[in-house]
Amino acid sequence: MASPVAEPLRPIAVEMTGVDKWYGTFQALKGIDLTVRKGEKIVICGPSGSGKSTLIRCINRLEPHDKGTITVNGIELDGSPGRTQDVRLECGMVFQQFNLFPHLTILENCMLAPRLGRGVAKEQAEAIARRYLERVRIGEQAMKYPSQLSGGQQQRVAIARALCMEPRIMLFDEPTSALDPEMIKEVLQVMEDLAAEGMTMICVTHEMGFARRVANRCVFMDKGEIVEEATAEDFFGNPDSDRLKQFLAQILH
Repeated sequence: MASPVAEPLRPIAVEMTGVDKWYGTFQALKGIDLTVRKGEKIVICGPSGSGKSTLIRCINRLEPHDKGTITVNGIELDGSPGRTQDVRLECGMVFQQFNLFPHLTILENCMLAPRLGRGVAKEQAEAIARRYLERVRIGEQAMKYPSQLSGGQQQRVAIARALCMEPRIMLFDEPTSALDPEMIKEVLQVMEDLAAEGMTMICVTHEMGFARRVANRCVFMDKGEIVEEATAEDFFGNPDSDRLKQFLAQILH
């Protein structure tokens, strides 16, 4: 009987090597090494102030790193405007706050980035925006303004807006933390749908149920360092470090 052939490793989507980040005398990231392959779903968790949001914001250079290398789909972030722009076209970003323009309709909010960032014609941008609003199950709200939508609906619009740039990687920075509990489920469902479709995703979140269902790997951070990294099964079922055991005991009570 022939031995099974190992599946070849997928291409690297994001690689961080020896990444440091300082704010004055405070070191927010300490020697971060992280490799994310195409199609992987990575969840980053940890206590407040552990560096999670800083890490994810360095990937598309919303925060410049001070040491080490960050490469996104083969493009190294070297500080040049051209490469920064190229990486931002590869990465969609969803924040804690929705950051929608209140004076624009939902449709106009979603059309803006393709028109400005990719030079897409108005008619094509509208078609793209309507397609992704349907994808996040909110197409019927296209002509409303942000203030007319619930928090959960606004966050789904924010996800659709990011998808309108047709990125190959999606970054989520605690996308449900500003939502009421009943709104969280609808946003997580959209994220799970994206994961099922094969999108490369890096999510900073405390939604541990989502992490268990969706993540290929979970990363635990504390005090600017990656303390532990494991498959979701091992992360929750067999944590190695005392610090992670303590963290899980607090949030899984």
